[in-house]
Amino acid sequence: MEVSEAKRLKTLEEENAKLKKLLAESMMDVSTLREMLGKNFCRPA
Repeated sequence: MEVSEAKRLKTLEEENAKLKKLLAESMMDVSTLREMLGKNFCRPA
């Protein structure tokens, strides 16, 4: 593997880590919203 390929791989790995973190945060947001909506709709009238 050449130096330029190694640098590109490192850049892609860093970008991949950032994207995974963003995805995890978004999934947590969706989960939290669903939980909150479920509680609001299940309240007794």
